[in-house]
Amino acid sequence: MDIQKTLQHTADVLQRGGVVIYPTDTIWGLGCDATNAEAIAKLCGIKRRDPHKSMLILCKDFEQVAQYVEDFDSRVVEYISRWKTPTTVVYPKAKNLPQSLLAADGSIGIRVPKSEFCTSLIEKFGKPIVSTSANFAGEEPPRYYYNINAWLIEQVDYLVPEECCDSRYHKSSRIVKKNENGEFVVIR
Repeated sequence: MDIQKTLQHTADVLQRGGVVIYPTDTIWGLGCDATNAEAIAKLCGIKRRDPHKSMLILCKDFEQVAQYVEDFDSRVVEYISRWKTPTTVVYPKAKNLPQSLLAADGSIGIRVPKSEFCTSLIEKFGKPIVSTSANFAGEEPPRYYYNINAWLIEQVDYLVPEECCDSRYHKSSRIVKKNENGEFVVIR
């Protein structure tokens, strides 16, 4: 398997507004272009997810995160570095993202993945990627490739090969929320 060809093909599918199943730094995810409202609606339809329910995005680094939140606080980097587990931060004020992706209060969950594959994919694509578990709404999230529902696979535009998974974590991420006072509150 040629990882560079896989990365390019996946990025091309995302660029065309497609939905992919891909390995994240946690569990297997459904993803699409986080800046494309039509792709987000398509993903919600495939997942059978309430389109009013917010989702998180993956960014390649904290410089990219700062492009999608108001008043990025560099203390987040220090806070995240204390945790070995992948951590998603819910930021209070999102920007430059479709409203359909955000929570009702305008917040957005963002994670900088600890996965070479994910980071390389985001870098090749050039934009953040939506990340939600690769399952139908209400089903158990797939921790491993073989847990992905075969019918779900038939609905997406591309399934990244199992060999691209470089995560050893296989659980949902920790979620913390940065509130208006700049304090971090653990949600999960």
